[in-house]
Amino acid sequence: MLMAAVTVQEMRDAETRAMASGLTEEEILNHAGEQLGHALVKFFPTPGSAIAYLGKGHNAGDALVALKILRDTYGWKISTRAAYPIDACAPLTQKKWNELGNAENLSATPDWQNYHRPLILLDGLLGIGAQGPMREPLISMACEMRRLRDNAGARIAAVDLPSGIDADSGTATPGTVTADLTLMIGLAKRGLLMSHAATYTGALSLVPVDCLKHRHPTDFELICPQTLHFGKSPRPFDFHKGMAGRVAILAGSTTYPGAAVLAAIGALRGGAGLITLHTPKDAAPLIAARCPPEIIIRPYSSPLKLLNTRFDSLVIGCGIGQPDQHTEDEIIRLIAETRVPTVVDADALNLIAANSQTHILDERHLLTPHPGEFARLFPELAKISREAAVSSFIENSKAILLLKGSRSLIAKRGNPILANSTGTSGMATGGQGDLLSGIIGAQLAAGLTPIESAALGAWLCGRASEIAIHSHSQSEQSLSPSDTANHLGHAFIDWHGSQR
Repeated sequence: MLMAAVTVQEMRDAETRAMASGLTEEEILNHAGEQLGHALVKFFPTPGSAIAYLGKGHNAGDALVALKILRDTYGWKISTRAAYPIDACAPLTQKKWNELGNAENLSATPDWQNYHRPLILLDGLLGIGAQGPMREPLISMACEMRRLRDNAGARIAAVDLPSGIDADSGTATPGTVTADLTLMIGLAKRGLLMSHAATYTGALSLVPVDCLKHRHPTDFELICPQTLHFGKSPRPFDFHKGMAGRVAILAGSTTYPGAAVLAAIGALRGGAGLITLHTPKDAAPLIAARCPPEIIIRPYSSPLKLLNTRFDSLVIGCGIGQPDQHTEDEIIRLIAETRVPTVVDADALNLIAANSQTHILDERHLLTPHPGEFARLFPELAKISREAAVSSFIENSKAILLLKGSRSLIAKRGNPILANSTGTSGMATGGQGDLLSGIIGAQLAAGLTPIESAALGAWLCGRASEIAIHSHSQSEQSLSPSDTANHLGHAFIDWHGSQR
């Protein structure tokens, strides 16, 4: 089961069905707000200060219940910043305000220097029913949140959606809140998964509310560990490296030795049983000196000889640069003739594009381009939206696509498009894609399908990056692919336990 991305009307229908089953509106709100509080702590594990920016509606009520959880269960310091007098709010929101008790309601911009860190601003100004641009006093509140984010190191967590954005289309109106994290309540909101909304939503997380269900599959879905069950089974006690799978990696050059090393580390941290890194003879000493001791280095002179080697998955292209014509021809033949699931990345994609060989790609191949590589492969798709381009691709190719970006999209013909929910801006560093390719290769070797391997690999890399930053191990500026690799163990644990 995937996490369907729903429209506002479909969300309303889910709420109506929940209440028809006997639940009250207050019971649903209480459950949502409690789960919201617990979800926040998964991102910000160190108790700090939380200020809820409140509008009139039930989003404000959710935020108030979450504040109570943060204070009473986790020891956070809490306060509120209400856009309207409390007696002007929805009756249920007023009730949650009274139940919170003893919370300071700020009458002016917070004196941020006096707050414990982290300083989290909960955006509860508007919900999914709001339409059109924000008006006063909400627009001033949104601007205040932006100033605190830009100048005081505050981070914004949006309750269900960033105020000012359209939940169906993902279109932002003037003054829309820029969130670092959006915690979607119950079900994923379709517009928030759109690539053009990522600037405003930040990372996406689902706040599960058991009574809120969508009955039908959709063509656009969220990668979510609460609803995806592959890659979670514990290894049997008598598990051995042959059962974990053999990954072959053809990567690296004298110009880009690090790309090969990162791909190999990705396969190692991703759980592969045996990893063989095939690299050009002249680059082998450089690469071997940097690789973990667990990696087997095999210098090659003919890429085609890999066809006579035993392995369960192949990763090809990371840092191979521009090889000579003979090697280039053999790499393309290897991609065309391989009999195992193959991750085709980076320079291998560029070779296919330069030689007009996209026709060799089929269901064996999992392509992992960044936008520039995708544009070289399929220039006719480069000027339309990412979602439309991915849809067009799977209509015309049997290959599986992972289109990288701040909201990576994964697609296969006959399946819904999947949007990744994890990640941070700290991942904007060369080498993250090489690490990802190795991780995906490990999942393929372990027996996951290509679409499962791509979804899990993207989620794990993004989550490991989040953990590195939110645990104060690294910052957005200092994060490196090696830091992401070092936190993959924690990311796997979160996936296994549906803890994000």
